[in-house]
Amino acid sequence: AAGTGEFEAGISKNGQTREHALLAFTLGVKQLIVGVNKMDSTEPAYSEPRFEEIKKEVSSYIKKIGYNPAAVAFVPISGWHGDNMLEPSSKMPWFKGWNVERKEGKAEGKCLIEALDAILPPARPTDKALRLPLQDVYKIGGIGTVPVG
Repeated sequence: AAGTGEFEAGISKNGQTREHALLAFTLGVKQLIVGVNKMDSTEPAYSEPRFEEIKKEVSSYIKKIGYNPAAVAFVPISGWHGDNMLEPSSKMPWFKGWNVERKEGKAEGKCLIEALDAILPPARPTDKALRLPLQDVYKIGGIGTVPVG
């Protein structure tokens, strides 16, 4: 969130923004979109310097954990007002759009829905055996071992 103090709390040492980025990478999420929300709450509203400051700090952190910032779309948005969600916002004329460069090719756009549409679906190993995440394994007398997932 771009609001005063909100981003700082999220990016601080044990902040939720850091935690979520690290979790995503650890769990194997390969593609990332960073939506900088609450741009309407910046001082002044829809501030380009605030967006660039957040983009710079988040880029630095995600690079440290293993993401390539050039392959990440950064989109300034206001979910409350719908700015840059489905169509480019007139309130952020300074935002010329996002672009990503990855080995599969380049992509670009101006709003969040376009960034979501640019996500490449992961390859599905349909020739391999089915895998399911397990929640628990029960050993039931007379029945045997029952995996639950």
